Formats: sequence, C-alpha cells, structure tokens
Amino acid sequence: MKNTQIDEQQLLASLQNGEITAFDRIFKEYYPILCAYGRRFVDYEDAKEIAGDAILWLWEHRETLLIDTSLGRYLLKSVYRRSLNCIKQKQLKYTADTNFYEEMESMIQNVDTYQLMELTKRIKEAIDELPASYRETFIQHRFTKMSHKEIAEKLGVSPKTVAYRIQQATKLLRKSLSDLQPIILAFLI
Repeated sequence: MKNTQIDEQQLLASLQNGEITAFDRIFKEYYPILCAYGRRFVDYEDAKEIAGDAILWLWEHRETLLIDTSLGRYLLKSVYRRSLNCIKQKQLKYTADTNFYEEMESMIQNVDTYQLMELTKRIKEAIDELPASYRETFIQHRFTKMSHKEIAEKLGVSPKTVAYRIQQATKLLRKSLSDLQPIILAFLI
C-alpha cells in the first residue's frame, strides 16, 4: 500500500510539473473506471464526457491542485458531483420545457391563423439572418432534435463548439425578436 501511495504522489508531482506522460497515464488508468462509475448515475455518453472532463480538469488546474486523499477517490468524488449536476440540469431543462409547452399550448389556442403566419415569417427571417454556422447548428438542434454530439459529428466540430453556436444563435434571435411577447420568445428560442 505504501508503494502505491508513493507511486501516486510521484504521478501527481509529474502532472503538476506539466509532464504529459503523467496525464496520459492517469487517463489510461482512471478513465474506464470513471466511465463505469458515472454510468451508475447518468447515461453512457454523459458518463464518458464527465469522466473526460474530470481528468482534463486535473491537467488544467495542475499547478494549483491540492489533493488530500488518493487520486482515485478524488476523481470518483469529482465524477459523482458532476453526475449529480448533470442530472439536475436535465431535470431543470425538462421542467422548463414542460412549462413552456403548457403555456404555449394555451396561448396558441387563442392565436388566429394570420398572427401565426406573421409570427412564423418573423422567426424564419430572424433565423435566416444568423451567421451560416450558427444557423445550421441551431436548425439541426432545434428543429431536427439532433443531439450536440450528433451535430458535432456531422459538422466535424466538438460538442462544445456546437453548444457555443447554439448559445450564440439563441442570443442573436432573442435580440432580433425582442419585440415579441416574452413567453412566445422563450418557447421558440
């Protein structure tokens, strides 16, 4: 057990010195375990992303890293917390989507056909004004319901780039359509 602690301390010291081989070794040793552990809480794709993010966080914060327990325990705790955050975010999104749907359903029952056509035209124009990369990503996500990962694979970019483009498209659309009723705007974007 003592040899394991010394080996782990040396590994962390190497990581803190910026040695990429230490990062590679940590990734190879812990990533599969962290994926399996994260899978207990979230789906496999989320578990893979969470495990990778936890290890990447070590590298990005290596110079200020303080681990008062074993590296394995530290990473498991990180994956646990990140998994809980992922679950909370999905629950919040589901609740928000459900509330918007219910509010829009009641509003749409009171909207006449002409208003609906005008609204559709305004939204299409606003979407057409978006920069091409934002527009393509936004349309694939919002109207074809593709996941960030699916869009990333199709466009040859990272899922984080997809998330950024959707976020920026949403901001631009909110600005462009700011004169619409807030509830309609919130539902559409």
